[in-house]
Amino acid sequence: MTIKQDILTEMHVLAEINPEFEIKRRIEFIKSILKQSGQSSLVLGISGGVDSCVCGKLAQIAVNELNQSNSGTQYTFFAIRLPYGAQQDEVDAQASVEFIKPNELLTINVKPSTDALHQEVFQAVSAVKAIEEHSYEADFAKGNTKARQRMAAQYYVAGLTGGLVLGTDHSAENLTGFYTKFGDGAADLIPLFGLNKRQVRILAKTLGAPDRIIHKAPTADLECHSPGKEDEHALGVTYDQIDDFLEGNEVDPEIEEKLIRQYKITQHKRQAIPTVYD
Repeated sequence: MTIKQDILTEMHVLAEINPEFEIKRRIEFIKSILKQSGQSSLVLGISGGVDSCVCGKLAQIAVNELNQSNSGTQYTFFAIRLPYGAQQDEVDAQASVEFIKPNELLTINVKPSTDALHQEVFQAVSAVKAIEEHSYEADFAKGNTKARQRMAAQYYVAGLTGGLVLGTDHSAENLTGFYTKFGDGAADLIPLFGLNKRQVRILAKTLGAPDRIIHKAPTADLECHSPGKEDEHALGVTYDQIDDFLEGNEVDPEIEEKLIRQYKITQHKRQAIPTVYD
């Protein structure tokens, strides 16, 4: 078996999907994990993108169905807005919230905690290593800290409400490692895994999400120096190319090589933390 075949087996992406079936089985998956956990809430950060929009809608449907089953437990879905100060695409985030209609909506500004931690860490490191505070390296590290502060806030909410934290990672992001380790890559369950980006959009359309969310160019929006930088610009490949690769379609050999290389260098994000016994 080739490395490409190994990757495709690991990522579980089908060449074609039945969106209604995928929606139903992922809702059932969420319900099953939540019931088994003994917890009573789901927590998810809502950005302005299609991934959190779809994941949030699936979570709210799952909670609604559980509450209608008269199981004796009242379940709650907490959608959380986690802006760093003022978010440029706040209109899109609010459109997602309106579409999802969560049981509860919380807003937690991660700017104060991110800036405070950045200042403390930078002062400590700059005392022993020459580094410019406004360099690309510093900005990139701070961007990952934003993602980790957002996840810390979600787990704090989950701890206070007896909940599980949902992750929005799908197989296109998983393949490329395009997420922050222990940031948006941390979660208790990942309902979108096994789908590529275009398939997430298909689910969004089937669920009735707003067109502006379905067709929006994806962006992590973590870097202060490059606000709104699109994922495809950061990755150097398009999601269509990634999706074609994951569906087993023929792609340009250079693109295939680049994706395999990206998979290899981000493997540490997908593996368990190594120990001396491994």
